[in-house]
Amino acid sequence: MKSGFVSIVGRPNVGKSTLLNAILNRHIAITSNKSGTTRNIIEGVYNDDSSQIIFVDTPGIHKPKHKLGNLLNKKAYTMTNDVNIVLFLVDIKEGFGKGDMFILDKLKQDKRDVILVLTKIDKIKNKEVLLKEIEKLKDLYAFKEIIPISALKNSNVKELITTIKKYLHEDIKYYDDDYLTNQPTSLIITELVREKVLRETKDEVPHSVTCYLEEYEETPDLITLGVLIVVDRENLKKIIIGKGGNMLKTIGTLARIDLEEYFQKKVYLSLYVKTIKNWRDREKYLQELGLQDDLDIE
Repeated sequence: MKSGFVSIVGRPNVGKSTLLNAILNRHIAITSNKSGTTRNIIEGVYNDDSSQIIFVDTPGIHKPKHKLGNLLNKKAYTMTNDVNIVLFLVDIKEGFGKGDMFILDKLKQDKRDVILVLTKIDKIKNKEVLLKEIEKLKDLYAFKEIIPISALKNSNVKELITTIKKYLHEDIKYYDDDYLTNQPTSLIITELVREKVLRETKDEVPHSVTCYLEEYEETPDLITLGVLIVVDRENLKKIIIGKGGNMLKTIGTLARIDLEEYFQKKVYLSLYVKTIKNWRDREKYLQELGLQDDLDIE
């Protein structure tokens, strides 16, 4: 059996999480049109009859403006080590920019084996534009392959998986067939809530929002959850709550639908919003980000 590790890197909002979800055919990584959505190293395992591929979705690499940004970059850089191949994602609609070159220079320094993945090709109506872009990018680095995809439309995703297998080795199966992700249930809960906050508030609320799981109770028929939404400015709190609490109700309803699909049982979800100024620069909150170890959840 062929098996190995594949790191997914790129600047924020190029479609890394969307690709991982498409490969696994499951919603384990949150997505939105805002940069900085992914904050955690998300490991997803793909299995078929002849291979096992462990994908590592990383936070978007960017020029950091605070401690959180430095932490995310450090995570992303670390996860390009000791992998069989790196998928370097570039948004073909936006074009190759300074942020992409910043990442590519780092990959060049480490002499990584890289597949260049051009994302969001469904946004390009003129295929001549796509071909010209490929011709231009192929000389920037000795890419092992250049593959255009649309993860949203599931276009060329199977072809990408087939190509990845060429760079794997005959090896052990690292995980059981039913193992899907390294993400604890507590983190999946809070991230699904955060995804709905980002999507529903659109450009009104930046990605400077985080969520913490404060209550978890499970019975055979019902899961009761309490999630705290944390922002760093009071006006953002008002936006998330909305007039008469309508926005918070919408966020809660949409999150509950996804959570019930995930747990396959009824979910009662309570949401709360709190303002903590400059939480992204406070060590306490950076250490706790995405960690709810005090709750007894596997």
